[in-house]
Amino acid sequence: MKNSEKQNDTKTTVKGSKQTIVQPVSGAAKELKELFIDSLKDIYWAENALVSALPKMAANATSAALASTIKEHHAVTLNQVARLENVFDLLGEKAEGKKCEAMAGLLKEGDSILEETEPGAVRDAGIIAASQKIEHYEIATYGTLVAFAKTLGENDAAKFLTQTLAEEKEADCLLNEVALNAVNIVAAE
Repeated sequence: MKNSEKQNDTKTTVKGSKQTIVQPVSGAAKELKELFIDSLKDIYWAENALVSALPKMAANATSAALASTIKEHHAVTLNQVARLENVFDLLGEKAEGKKCEAMAGLLKEGDSILEETEPGAVRDAGIIAASQKIEHYEIATYGTLVAFAKTLGENDAAKFLTQTLAEEKEADCLLNEVALNAVNIVAAE
């Protein structure tokens, strides 16, 4: 079957609408552990991309509290990258990234916010919004990775990933505090 034909395979649902059945690419994951490792590669790329992006976000923040929060999370993110490398070691895998399209899109959106706002409180509010979208993506990803690790009996990996999950939730809370206690109030004036 040709690739174009594979993409056009459909099945009819109960309500009569057609749904496209996606055919897997060569080398697609067949087992949960393969999906787990692939997901780790994805978030490893994402965290490394974030390490590069956070200093730019901090430099463009005018709120001292926001800049400080971002700089502190940069240090945390560096530790998260090292922690992911430990997880790869535990699994006997090479620590390598696979481009994370979600993070690439979120970072591109963050760049757009910087371009579309004047420096000041409104830009700061945009930086917080972009940052919280990133944190929510990471929270979802690490929550899934913890569940995969536990299911696979990779308890040491689950501990590392749970620690990162807690840090991402904390970062989201800190960004929310900066937004609600200062930035959004000034931006609304």
